[in-house]
Amino acid sequence: MKYLLLLVLLFSPFIYATEQPIKGYGNYYNVPEHDEINDATVFKIAFDVADGAEKGAQNNSINSLARFINMHVAHGVKPENIQLALVVHGSASVDVLANSEYKKRFNADNKNRALIEQLLANNTKVYVCGQSATHFKVTPALLIEGVKMSLSAMTAHAQLQQQGYTLNPF
Repeated sequence: MKYLLLLVLLFSPFIYATEQPIKGYGNYYNVPEHDEINDATVFKIAFDVADGAEKGAQNNSINSLARFINMHVAHGVKPENIQLALVVHGSASVDVLANSEYKKRFNADNKNRALIEQLLANNTKVYVCGQSATHFKVTPALLIEGVKMSLSAMTAHAQLQQQGYTLNPF
C-alpha cells in the first residue's frame, strides 16, 4: 500500500512546490499542452484578499500568489518578470500580523508568516488596508516585517493600477 501511494505521488500531474521559488506552498498542476507564454511577458498583478483564515490556519487566498509564481516559473517565465502585489483588508488584516502578536491574540502561530516572507523575497509587495487594520487594532509595528500599511485597500489598488498592475479576478 505504501509503495502504491509513492507511485501515485511520483506519477501524478500535481506538482509539488518544493522545487519552486516559493517552497512548501503554491502547488499547481502541470499543463503540458498550453498556449505559449512569450518569454518577454511581464506580469504585474495585484491580488485582493479580504477573507481571513480560520484562526491558526493558513489563508488559501494568499497561497494563490505562490501558485502563480511557482506555476509560471516552472513554465519558463523569468522570476524577475513576475511582479505581484497582495492587498489585504477586512478580516484578513490579522493574517499579516507578526507571529508574536498573532500568538498573543489567538494562542497559535501565524501559519501565513512563512508564506508572506517568501512572497516578499520573491518580488511581491504586500499591503494591508489601514482602515481595516485600525478596526482590528493592527498597527505598522505589529506587522510581519516588509508588509506595508496603506491608507486603505482602495488607495493601494488605485496606486498599483497607476503603476501598471492589473487586478487578478480570482
